[in-house]
Amino acid sequence: MEEERVLEEIRVGEKVKALREQKGLSLRELSDLTGFSTALLSQMENHLVSPSLGTIIKLAKALGVRVGDFLGETEGEPFAIVRKDERKTVSRFASKEGVKYGYSYESLGFEKKNRHMEPFIVTLEPATVKTSKTSVHDGEEFIFVLEGEMEVILGNHTDILYPGDSIYYDSNIPHRVQCHQDRVTRILAVLYAPGT
Repeated sequence: MEEERVLEEIRVGEKVKALREQKGLSLRELSDLTGFSTALLSQMENHLVSPSLGTIIKLAKALGVRVGDFLGETEGEPFAIVRKDERKTVSRFASKEGVKYGYSYESLGFEKKNRHMEPFIVTLEPATVKTSKTSVHDGEEFIFVLEGEMEVILGNHTDILYPGDSIYYDSNIPHRVQCHQDRVTRILAVLYAPGT
């Protein structure tokens, strides 16, 4: 079953490039709309770097599409049942260097049409590239810790959440989540991004 899931891995960068070209935008124009450098956008499009969930939300808003357009959304139904071996996986890594950025995520709602929330199972792993960058975007996020220990940074507040703990916050607060003490952690994350 795990091998099947690898085949379902989503190459978000290719979708970013296709949508950018479909909108007739250059890398420079998309850079101006998002605030991301042209170099970073090019790395994403060439699958050298996988974008974070916050980055995907900003890209969706700039391109005037929904987050689901990056995650393999189909015409869908007014409901979605996603079996455990049907999840679509996005890994955060620099594929040529094998560098891990600290997490991978599996989309749980890609079959639901016209959705306003994006549910994911996120696996937080020790990162080979440590970053102090936080994410800021429109919307709200809800996180429930399934296993492991998660460190959350919200503005000037830092906390540790354990299995069974949850947090709900506005995404316009600078935020970052990561595994605590290099212990692999799994969380359920639900993102709401208005206007995407």
